[in-house]
Amino acid sequence: MAEEFPFEISPMYEGERVRKGDMYVELGGSTKDGFELVQVVDDPNEVEDGKVTIIGPDILDMKEGEAYPYGMIYKVAGEKLEKDLEAVLERRHHEFQPYMQGYMHLNQRYDIWVRISKDMIKNGLKSFEQIAKATMMLYKNELPFIEKMEAIYITDEEKVKEELAKAMEIYRARDERARAMHDEDADVFYGCTLCQAFAPTSVCVVTPDRTSLCGAMTWFDCRAAAKVDPEGPNFPIEKGECLDELKGEYTGVNEKAVELSGGEYDRIMLYTFMEYPHTSCGCFEVIGFYMPEVQAIGWVDRNFPAATPNGLPFSSMAGQAGGGKQTLGFLGIGIQYFFSPKFLQGEGGWTTTAWMPKALKDRVLEAIPEDMRDKIATEEDVTDITQLMEFMKKVNHPMVAKWAAEEEEEVEEAAEAAAPEAAAMPQMPMMQPGMMPQMQLPAFAPSGGAAGGIKLVLKNANIKVEKIILKKKE
Repeated sequence: MAEEFPFEISPMYEGERVRKGDMYVELGGSTKDGFELVQVVDDPNEVEDGKVTIIGPDILDMKEGEAYPYGMIYKVAGEKLEKDLEAVLERRHHEFQPYMQGYMHLNQRYDIWVRISKDMIKNGLKSFEQIAKATMMLYKNELPFIEKMEAIYITDEEKVKEELAKAMEIYRARDERARAMHDEDADVFYGCTLCQAFAPTSVCVVTPDRTSLCGAMTWFDCRAAAKVDPEGPNFPIEKGECLDELKGEYTGVNEKAVELSGGEYDRIMLYTFMEYPHTSCGCFEVIGFYMPEVQAIGWVDRNFPAATPNGLPFSSMAGQAGGGKQTLGFLGIGIQYFFSPKFLQGEGGWTTTAWMPKALKDRVLEAIPEDMRDKIATEEDVTDITQLMEFMKKVNHPMVAKWAAEEEEEVEEAAEAAAPEAAAMPQMPMMQPGMMPQMQLPAFAPSGGAAGGIKLVLKNANIKVEKIILKKKE
């Protein structure tokens, strides 16, 4: 293998990252178009096995340190292949290409992000043909039902745009088909461990109503994958007993969570944000983030580069949410989950959403209930939490009513707690002129404690403290 290719190929390199300072070129990513597509061809005579076509500048024609558009199309043929397997084979790209030392492949579909290291060039990498041939070799070794395979690699900007538009129609057709089935109709769910090289404790559960976080695998795709490759990364998960229909908790999913996470997690609720949420791997298309100041959720996709109302961009929050963690306050999802009838139904669905980038909102507008469309702000409406709060009041967002109800409850609790304390306040002695008064305040027990206490609720308060002096009680 070392003689055929100028780079090592091994699963040990899966998960390797190529940092910016170590890269020769970047392909796709946040600044350039990119996509990957697998097409099953019925007539094997239309596929020339092992052929590689390169459209646009090849690797050595590229300028070091620059970013370029990138499209990868594979045509496959085989007696056992069918259209349902296209998405399955596509997703395995994320498994096979990172086997090449110095080649970083992240994300999927229209979000691919690739970096080629300087070391690959030093070791003799000259052409995308070498990358394509190594990739096809891995596919055919691992999936022998692929009898013939041909690759087309595109780096020409206009051609990438043209083929990406065609690919988007194919992705859209797959997603629409998946929306017709629901969790109640399925006897089993499916799991996916493709991302565990990057996120070792990730537990990706794919159901008819909840596509994979990467957006590339639907329930149908996972079913097809498990059928043709029983020992592969996709497998059935018995639903078991439904413990909570609203929040989406199943005994079978919980049992599999323990197994797949190495005991890190033992409960997962499929339709919630705050209570035992689904783990987030890092390949997610969108991050949800909770904003406690407004008690609502915002969503941001990886194509939005600016800061969100909480002051953080997608890239910063990805580090908090990713890695296969179950992080309260953050949740990674696939875009198709927005279209699910079970979208966050454990928290009230769309009524909890308050902000999205305009491009993302426009993309999923059909999924947003009509009475919520004008109540969700974008970057054109607000840029920070204060502005978002005012926007929500202006449009009478459903969460505003919750603010009012909780404020009233807090005032009542404070009054009830203060009453017995006020009765117990010691009488202060009459002070003589010229004397410096010293006042001993009664001790405040924590709110909710056995002794009661006083709860201070400060609304719209600006507090300036120039100095704090702590003295040990004598």
